[in-house]
Amino acid sequence: MHPKNAVLSLSMSIMAAVVPAILYSNSAFAGENLAVNETYNSNQQLKTLIDMALSHDASRKQYFSQSQAMRESGVASATLMDPKLKVGFGGLPVESFKFDEDPMTNISVGLMQQFERGSTLDLNRKKANQQANVVDHQVQVREYEIVNSMTQLWLELGYLQHAALLITETQSLMVEMEQYVKTNYSIGKSEAQDLLNTQLQVNKLDEKLQANQQMQQRVIAQLSEWLGAKWLGDKGFDDNRYNSSSLSQVSYELDWGLLDSRLKNNTSDTQFYALLNQHPMAQMADATISANRTQVEVAEQAFTPQFGVEVMYAYRQADNMMGEPASDLLSAYLTMDIPLFTDNRQDKNLTAAQYQVGASQYQKDALLAQMNAQVNVLMNDKTNLMERIERYQERLIPQSQARIAAVERGYQNNTAQFGDVITAATDELALKIELTRLITDLNQTNSKLASLLGGFEYQVSSPSDLSLDQAQYPNHLQYSNRVQYTNITRYSNSIQKKNDTNKDIK
Repeated sequence: MHPKNAVLSLSMSIMAAVVPAILYSNSAFAGENLAVNETYNSNQQLKTLIDMALSHDASRKQYFSQSQAMRESGVASATLMDPKLKVGFGGLPVESFKFDEDPMTNISVGLMQQFERGSTLDLNRKKANQQANVVDHQVQVREYEIVNSMTQLWLELGYLQHAALLITETQSLMVEMEQYVKTNYSIGKSEAQDLLNTQLQVNKLDEKLQANQQMQQRVIAQLSEWLGAKWLGDKGFDDNRYNSSSLSQVSYELDWGLLDSRLKNNTSDTQFYALLNQHPMAQMADATISANRTQVEVAEQAFTPQFGVEVMYAYRQADNMMGEPASDLLSAYLTMDIPLFTDNRQDKNLTAAQYQVGASQYQKDALLAQMNAQVNVLMNDKTNLMERIERYQERLIPQSQARIAAVERGYQNNTAQFGDVITAATDELALKIELTRLITDLNQTNSKLASLLGGFEYQVSSPSDLSLDQAQYPNHLQYSNRVQYTNITRYSNSIQKKNDTNKDIK
C-alpha cells in the first residue's frame, strides 16, 4: 500500500473507530453507536450492585441497632421506679429486748412507691422515640452516601473504559502505520523522523493504556469497600455476572429521569428548599427540633409536685392495758414535694431547654442554606458543562475532522508533513476523550444533585429484620454463598417508622 493511501486509511479508520458525536438530551447523553440493550444492562448491573452494597452495609445495621436501643431505653425511662420494701421493728425495750412485753413494740412491714412529676414518664418515652427517629433518618443518609459514591465510581470506571477503547483503536492503527513507515524507510521512501515519530506515538499510547488500566483497577478496588473483598475475585459469588471481572461494559452516563422531573417541578431556579426539606438530613433536623420541644415539656413538669405513697403494717405481740392482745396497726402516708424555690433550678432548666429549641431551629436553617448553596453550585456546573459539551459537538469535533481531511489533502499534494497527519489524528483523539470526560462530569454532577434532591432510584430491604443474636454477633466480614437478587423497581425510598413514633403519648 502506498504510504499516502495508508495515511488516508489511518485517519478514516480513526474517524470510524471512535464514538461519533454524542447527542445531548434533556437528562443524559448517549452515543449513537452504543447499543440500547448494553446501556440498559449496565444500568441494571449498577442498581443490582447498589442493592447488594446496601444490603451488606454494616453502618446501616449499626444505625438501626442504635435506634432500637434508644427506643428500648425510652420504654425503660417511661416506667415507674420499683417500689421499696421497708421491714423493721419499733418500740423494743432495751432492758429485756422482748417483743411481748410492751404494747408499743411492733414488727412492721411497709411498701413505698414514688411517682414522677406530671406526665414526665410519657414525655420521656416520647422524647426517646423522637431521638430514635433521628438515627432512623441517619440510615437513609448512609444510603444516599453509598449510592452517590458508587455511582460516582461507576461513571468514572465507564469513562476509563471508553477512553481505553479509543486509545486501543488509535494505537492499533498507529502500529499499522509504523509498519508501513518502517517498510518505506527501509527502501528509502520515508525519513527517519517519520519512523521515530510513529514509534513515539505508539509508546505514548501504550503508556496511556497502562495508566488507564491502573486507574480502572483502583476504582474497582474502591468499590470493594461496599461489595466486599470476595467481589474482587472471579469466584466471589455463584453468579459471575456480579463479580469485578464482569465489569467490561460500564456506561459513563445514566438515566436521570427522576431528578429531571424534580427539577422541572421546582418553582424557583435558585431556591430548592421544598425539595431539600425532604432530604433525610433535613428530616433529622426536624426530629431533633421535636425532641428538644419535648424536652421543654419535660422541663415544665418540674413545676408540678411530686407524690409518693407509703403503706405500713405493724404486728404487735404484747397485750394491751386491759390484758387483751394488742391490735395490729396500719399506717398510710402521702408525701409531696412542693416546688417553691424555682428561680435557680426549674426556671433555669426550662430556659435552657427553650434556648436549645431555638438553637436546633437555627441549625436547620444553616443546614438548608448550606445545602441550597451546594445545589446552586452544582446547577451552575451543570449548565456550564452542557454548554461546553455543545461546543465540542458543534464546533471542536467537526473542526478537528475537517482539519484531518485538510491535512490529508495537503499530504497527498506534498504541502503537509507526515507528522501533521499524526498530530491531527492524536488531537482528534484528545478531543474525543475530553468530550467523554465532560459527559462523565455532567453525570457525576447529576449524581451529586440526586443525593441532595432525592433523585436516586434504588431498592433495598429495611435492616429491621436484624435479630438480637445478629446484632450481638454480627458476621459482617462474610457474605452468603448464595445471593438472591430481586427485580429492581422504582420506589419511594422513605424510612418506615413505627406506629407509635408519630403519635403523641398521652
